[in-house]
Amino acid sequence: MNKLERDEYGFLKDRSQWSERVAEFLASEDGLMLSPKHWEIIHFTQCYYDEFNHQPNARLFGQAIKKSLGAEKGASIYLYALFPDGPLKYANKYAGLPIPPSCI
Repeated sequence: MNKLERDEYGFLKDRSQWSERVAEFLASEDGLMLSPKHWEIIHFTQCYYDEFNHQPNARLFGQAIKKSLGAEKGASIYLYALFPDGPLKYANKYAGLPIPPSCI
């Protein structure tokens, strides 16, 4: 994992370097072990980005998840339980996406 090109926030500079193994490595650096619940949000985040070519702000992120995965999974309590330091920021980081503008 030494050759990963990352920005000053630890996000991948090149999404083509992303893999689930890379995501697990990035999460482990942050003291997090990814579970199937994390992967569901990470994959949702990738699909959202691929469809709209941008990341939503935090409020729209939860609303988009609610619409796609259900109200419980879009609730901030659920998302913060998975990504305690910030669901939008860290779901994007582990998805290999750029840091959301609202998280800088």
